[in-house]
Amino acid sequence: MAIDAKMAELVERHEIHQVLLRYARGLDRLDNEMLRACYWEDAIEDHGHFVGTPGDFVTWADGTTLMFEATQHAILNHVCDLAGDEAFCETYYHFSGVTAEGPNFMSTGRYIDHFRKRGDEWRIANRVTIVEGTYDVPKAMLSPSPMTAYTAGEPCQASRDRTDVSYHRPPVPRRPKG
Repeated sequence: MAIDAKMAELVERHEIHQVLLRYARGLDRLDNEMLRACYWEDAIEDHGHFVGTPGDFVTWADGTTLMFEATQHAILNHVCDLAGDEAFCETYYHFSGVTAEGPNFMSTGRYIDHFRKRGDEWRIANRVTIVEGTYDVPKAMLSPSPMTAYTAGEPCQASRDRTDVSYHRPPVPRRPKG
């Protein structure tokens, strides 16, 4: 394969992977606009107890996400078969949800995706989410709560919306004391 074709393929794979990363961020930050933009309008999301349209999935996912104080969706192993303006992908995920009292929750599985490129944009055309494991995770006994690092004067900059520090350009850290 010529270098130009290899470079073009790398760009296509990168753009698809970026959709997956925006999907995870959109879920965790409750950024419905970002999450919704990962799907084509006519897509179907088959996600365990939910099967439906992207718009309905966003509403359902918010309800699930809000059961936790914080969530993290991690995108792991990713295999992508390109076929012109279509791609067929398997992506492993790891989900963790933090609860106030515990135990915390963890889920593992795979996203089986059909991506379609329309114009110059890749989005999910259809998805089957395979949940392969769910786990209760006890609270850590040997370390302090992460929230004890913050005060009313210097609150935690994490939030589940666009005020989260990850949206700040540039992010502004707390200043060292002393």
